[in-house]
Amino acid sequence: MTPETARPFIDIHAPVAEALASGKPVVALESTIITHGMPYPQNSEMAANVEKIIREEGAVPATIAVIDGRLKVGLSDAEREALAKTTGTMKLSRADLAFAVAQDRTGGTTVAGTMIAAQLAGIRVFATGGIGGVHKGAEKSFDISADLDELARTPVIVVSAGAKAILDIEKTLEVLETRGVPVVAHGSDIMPAFWSRISPYAAPLRLDAAADIAAFFRTRQALGIEGGMLVANPVPAADEIPVETMAGYIDAAQRDAEAQGVSGKSVTPFLLARILELTNGASLKTNIALVENNARLAAKIAKAL
Repeated sequence: MTPETARPFIDIHAPVAEALASGKPVVALESTIITHGMPYPQNSEMAANVEKIIREEGAVPATIAVIDGRLKVGLSDAEREALAKTTGTMKLSRADLAFAVAQDRTGGTTVAGTMIAAQLAGIRVFATGGIGGVHKGAEKSFDISADLDELARTPVIVVSAGAKAILDIEKTLEVLETRGVPVVAHGSDIMPAFWSRISPYAAPLRLDAAADIAAFFRTRQALGIEGGMLVANPVPAADEIPVETMAGYIDAAQRDAEAQGVSGKSVTPFLLARILELTNGASLKTNIALVENNARLAAKIAKAL
């Protein structure tokens, strides 16, 4: 239930409010994938189709964003389309989510920002593409995503294709372990690498059924263990780009980012856009496929809860 102090700032879309009130399954969706992760019109088409998939699986989608200072939990079709076309939007995490609300700004919510809003609304399951994590070279730059701390503190199940492959997956797993965040690979003993089904790293935990993931989450809550869970769901085999192939594209994009002095929140959007160019659009097709795959699993988990 939304705290009284937060209600003046939040608009819960009517279908989402009705589902929450009646105990129906709801799946949260982030919006930086719309505002910063994909070009128009693919971002709009992807967002509409992911919501459709969640409905087909028997759950209610709730795309989360800040629009003109209002924290939106669930968007109308018109709001979602307008957001997909908007340029110059903020990228909102824990540090600046309230700033955007206070200053009547518009922005896409990251994994961390979406988790905060989902918890405020009482949504326990969230589907995304890939989480943020430890950037390569973080031992010098200290560039570590706020998503990792959010997973340690906010009780939401995050279904993703693992950490984005542009990151240091090994160090990301180490930080998650230190923070006490369970990382569960769905149907695999190996961590996926976003565009690829496998990485060089073993999965800390494995579960094969949505009902088992839901039971694990309920048990954590019953035992009073704080924080969320990361579910790493490999992209379908027919849609993946082999990890060896992606490694070359990622290295080239990283070199370009360094040469141009890209830093901070601009790094991930730059790398994704550059990789899209280097792969002649193949990375975008795989990105869309993995988001859709995560939405299906998230809806099944939400129903099991």
